[in-house]
Amino acid sequence: MVAGEGARRKAEARSPDGAVKVTITEIAREAGVSVPTVSRVVNGRSDVSPATRARVEDLLHRHGYRRRPAAPGTRAALLDLVFNDLDSPWAVEIIRGVEEVAHEAGVGTVVSAIHDRAGAARQWMTNLRARASDGVILVTSALEPGLHDELRHLGVPLAVIDPAGRSPVAEAPTVGATNWAGGMAATEHLLQLGHRRIGFIEGPPRLLCSRARLDGYRAALDAARVAADGDLVVPGDFYPESGFVGAGRLLDLPEPPTAIFAASDQMALGAIEALRRRGLRVPQDMSVVGFDDLPEVRWSSPPLTTVRQPLSDMGKLAARMLLDLARDVEPAAPRVELATELVVRASTAPPRRA
Repeated sequence: MVAGEGARRKAEARSPDGAVKVTITEIAREAGVSVPTVSRVVNGRSDVSPATRARVEDLLHRHGYRRRPAAPGTRAALLDLVFNDLDSPWAVEIIRGVEEVAHEAGVGTVVSAIHDRAGAARQWMTNLRARASDGVILVTSALEPGLHDELRHLGVPLAVIDPAGRSPVAEAPTVGATNWAGGMAATEHLLQLGHRRIGFIEGPPRLLCSRARLDGYRAALDAARVAADGDLVVPGDFYPESGFVGAGRLLDLPEPPTAIFAASDQMALGAIEALRRRGLRVPQDMSVVGFDDLPEVRWSSPPLTTVRQPLSDMGKLAARMLLDLARDVEPAAPRVELATELVVRASTAPPRRA
């Protein structure tokens, strides 16, 4: 070896910021596995045992391993779509919108859920760091500040659908719907039918969309000079079980409501089931309104009156924002709200006369 060659190799083993790089070979040696096994973990392959994957990912994270960056002007051709949970039909509608735009652009979509499993968010970040991404769409999700910082450090653009509180990164564009206007329209519809005691099953308070729907409900009551009754507002979480429980609480009041506005279609369906089990008919005995306009509610019994929010279009817009950001094109507006629309079907009617 000529003089100075060892120093040159040491310099090459460092990144521009002076941090020591590590190779897949070194990770494999330290983990006691083969180089192909490490490669499979880096590329997100599933054919690795959980214990081995955990050991390798821990070493990748500890050493700050990053895949070799793509050549200038190239992209990863991959978008990350991240939910808290995937067990809701509205998630499918958002996925459909994102996938349509991604497919047209020749980009793949990786869908992840990060809420229910311990360490899932950091596991997702480890995978992202290893395989690269053109951008991340967070849907009603919250990441710990350290993970936000890692996204920024990696230069991965971020967009948010229905943010959980304030935008998780100050510069991240957000996409939502006119939830306040939708909540007001649903309540006004019931008021116009003659209802004055209107129960409300709310969504998770941490979400801006939930609070906006509740505020719209209250604003409609106030505009109609109908006194708000705190007992008529019960908690929910957007899922059917909470609609079932919430409707039961409303029915057990000394003076039950004559109508229920549920802040999601799934909770509305849960409420209808609770009414059915009490021997009450919809809408003859109780009117019910939902929020979302999921495909299945037009086939419910009776078909559900609801507020349509354009979930698929929200996914499309967020995906287009990310693809623009990946090309260093700033979005036209940092916050976009798509219009909601009241869809009247057969689950609402004037209140039954005493």
